[in-house]
Amino acid sequence: MSEDAERIKRLIAFKKKLENEIEKMGSDLKDSEAMLETINSILLEKGFKHPEATESPTMTGAVLPRKSVNEGPPSLQSHVEFESATPLKTMTGELLANLYVSEDSVRVVLAQDKDFDINAPPFMHFFVERVLLKMQERDNELVRAGQLSPDKIFYYNIVREGDILREIMINNSDSDRLRELKSSIRWTLEKMYEKMKSQS
Repeated sequence: MSEDAERIKRLIAFKKKLENEIEKMGSDLKDSEAMLETINSILLEKGFKHPEATESPTMTGAVLPRKSVNEGPPSLQSHVEFESATPLKTMTGELLANLYVSEDSVRVVLAQDKDFDINAPPFMHFFVERVLLKMQERDNELVRAGQLSPDKIFYYNIVREGDILREIMINNSDSDRLRELKSSIRWTLEKMYEKMKSQS
């Protein structure tokens, strides 16, 4: 077989491989869209309302203004019986927030005497993008693999007044994630507080 014929044969094989991959991606996209539609339906049934124009475009959780705190899923509000409350403090004993935990929900209430700016690092880049969104992505993968029900996907609401962080509400979190969340929240708030003090 000539060199040109061999090259054409390889190109045809590669073209077929690309076509198969494109077909698979199209199928995966349809599956993802179907799952998203299912999740949206479940959230609407549970009373979830999309936030106003305060939601960050990079987030699949919700960033809610203060007045919308009671518009989140019912399971994150008065229906939850929190089993424990833990104060999150700096090394010097300064209260940063109170952490309330139930079987699968977490509520973080920021200290009222501190104005944590939601745009201050490392809140968005680290805590939201690397912790919250990563947990949500892992659950999405489990749903795609048929190993998790869509209504069990990890999700969160971030409540704020303007740019000031007031509460973080998290649902469908297990004990392993709770440990990671607790240490991540504490570290994030400590860094934000240090930055706040250095600017005052």
